[in-house]
Amino acid sequence: MKDETRRPRTLILPPAPYAAAMLGGWWLDRNVLPLAFDGGAASRPLGWLWLAVGLALFVWTLWTFHRHHTTVNPYGGASALCTSGPFRFSRNPIYLGDWLILIGVALLLNTLWPLAFAPLIWIMLRFGVIRHEEAHLEAKFGDAYRDYTRRVRRWL
Repeated sequence: MKDETRRPRTLILPPAPYAAAMLGGWWLDRNVLPLAFDGGAASRPLGWLWLAVGLALFVWTLWTFHRHHTTVNPYGGASALCTSGPFRFSRNPIYLGDWLILIGVALLLNTLWPLAFAPLIWIMLRFGVIRHEEAHLEAKFGDAYRDYTRRVRRWL
């Protein structure tokens, strides 16, 4: 049996699927098959808005980790259970911010390709990262973590 209290058994670096979807989507749109959409005049401002909100959520989450003296490293063990800040609303605020950034980039690039990868990203994150992080947190913090999961949803 693996010791889940020491660290999560994360399989992939969490930002990698998002980055691959953005870069791959950009490349596919420019070189293989354009999947452009007409977002009109609001497309660019909305893209920048989603991007800014995603980055702000990311920074807020990093600050919360820092205040709790625990790691953001998905391969490192948590030293504290964060339940304040953005963790009051989502158990995965960084990944939620990544989704907002992905939407913003798709709008800015004017292509649906990055969003076409969304189901694959979700599967990779859910089973390659989040499942292992949750097992680690439950093994390390027990009832406190289980109580937290009853109060706060995984995403929103």
